[in-house]
Amino acid sequence: MSAPRFYLDQPLAPGARFSLPPGPARHAARALRLAVNDAITLFNGRGGEFAARIERIHRDDVAVSVSGFADVERESPLRVMLAQGISSGERMDYTLQKAVELGVAAIQPIAARRSVVKLAGERADRRVVHWQGVVASACEQCGRNLVPVVAPPLPLPQWLGQQQGGRLLFLSPLAEAPLAELPPPAAPDWLVAGPEGGFEADEIAALHAAGATPVRLGPRVLRTETAALAALAAMQTLWGDF
Repeated sequence: MSAPRFYLDQPLAPGARFSLPPGPARHAARALRLAVNDAITLFNGRGGEFAARIERIHRDDVAVSVSGFADVERESPLRVMLAQGISSGERMDYTLQKAVELGVAAIQPIAARRSVVKLAGERADRRVVHWQGVVASACEQCGRNLVPVVAPPLPLPQWLGQQQGGRLLFLSPLAEAPLAELPPPAAPDWLVAGPEGGFEADEIAALHAAGATPVRLGPRVLRTETAALAALAAMQTLWGDF
């Protein structure tokens, strides 16, 4: 059984000794019920992972020592970024979690017209922090050591105006070309998926004006939390490491 993995946003090095932050410490002591001398793996999202061992547990105080570094990555050779229309609550969390497991390299939440959740100011900032935590937890689970960044939400036209290079793939049940007919990517791809109810007509027009290629995933209309994940799995099968 592999050692439990913990993401720590701090410098790590062999020989270091410290107490885990409160969140990981509670998870180690209460949820996983780890004991002294149990092996764990630490990573900080900057590449590679560190072997460590628990030295002391007292309630929620968990002290660890770092013993070694492994320059190992589990990234997909296919670099795909996800521009996801913001969906409500657990749907968005689920999409981000599974997208990370499927190898997505970066995430741009899109504040679409039909997005049920409207975010601005401090509320948007808090939600991005929450989503980044979801992404880090997904990396703990799936073995990735590079943590994809969740960008602040942007309206679709504003985000499109910032794009330079790369292929834009827009998921649409009305598209004529299926994903399987596309050529392999020659550069990083952006996969664009709408929120509940899809994009408005002017947003779709903006995508076409930006040169986005509409693609479909079969004749069935997929839900917002399904579409991007199905596309990512298909892309990994066609051109990635599946």
